[in-house]
Amino acid sequence: MTLDRRKFLSTAATFGAIAMTPFEELLASKPAFSIPADFSLKIMGTNWGFPGTMDEFCSKAKKAGYDGVELWWPGTVAAQKEMLDALKKHQLEIGFLSGGSDKDPVKHFEQFKTMFDGAAHSSQRPLYINCHSGRDFFSMEDNGKFIEHTTKVAKETGITVCHETHRSRILFAAHVAKQYIQKYPDLRLTLDISHWCNVHESLLNDQEETVQLALTRTDHVHARIGHQEGPQVNDPRAPEWEGAVKRHLEWWDAIVQMKIKNGTNKLTILTEFGPPNYLPALPYTLQPVADQWGINEYMMQLLRKRYLRA
Repeated sequence: MTLDRRKFLSTAATFGAIAMTPFEELLASKPAFSIPADFSLKIMGTNWGFPGTMDEFCSKAKKAGYDGVELWWPGTVAAQKEMLDALKKHQLEIGFLSGGSDKDPVKHFEQFKTMFDGAAHSSQRPLYINCHSGRDFFSMEDNGKFIEHTTKVAKETGITVCHETHRSRILFAAHVAKQYIQKYPDLRLTLDISHWCNVHESLLNDQEETVQLALTRTDHVHARIGHQEGPQVNDPRAPEWEGAVKRHLEWWDAIVQMKIKNGTNKLTILTEFGPPNYLPALPYTLQPVADQWGINEYMMQLLRKRYLRA
């Protein structure tokens, strides 16, 4: 009986190790290609939805294991000092966000330039500047001014400057982004492809050529999982989203493989699952259906294990 019991325990342990949940399988999985030892992956944290101070946010991001944070360039000297002091104190790298808001193209461009130029000439050199540039209803000529200005500054400073594939902005849809990519050979992207999934109500299988073109221009990634009816699944660990998660991993795998093949060997990624109303909430109470910070930490762990050699 003792031997049979030992056999049973051994067999049960073996099957227990094999029968992983989708959450565990994704954490354990690797892409089909090999990752070189010198591949550099910087994973950034977002303060979107964080209720505390800048110091509290940077402290929590550092303790969670983030390499840096992505923040909007502040509009006042006092806020800039608060941010830079917190970054220095907690030894975090930075990627700056820059954008404008006015409905008038001329005023919007001036707002954008003020923020972007301030970020580009900060005393702390950023890993990149991510641009929320232009608007979807501006003309191609007006939107082109944003790309032309940022390209000029990028060449002058050597800073990586990326324009985000974001709803309501220049690159809000795949077919529109394709026109700008073809017109501007120096245009580099922050790929937040969750927006395109939402805009086109698909996982973009019918726009493969355009998506592949965008992947070749990507230097920064916003790692949020979108789906056919929204820019953010409620929880990427839930089994019902397995198809959407795997589709996004295909795109991110392709970017990493391109960086390795062309010798760049580096990539920055922001874990950007947001708070309500991006994160679904219960009616009346507005209680979030999942933990935003916990989801972003899960994404950080998944990306590290997938794209860095042990």
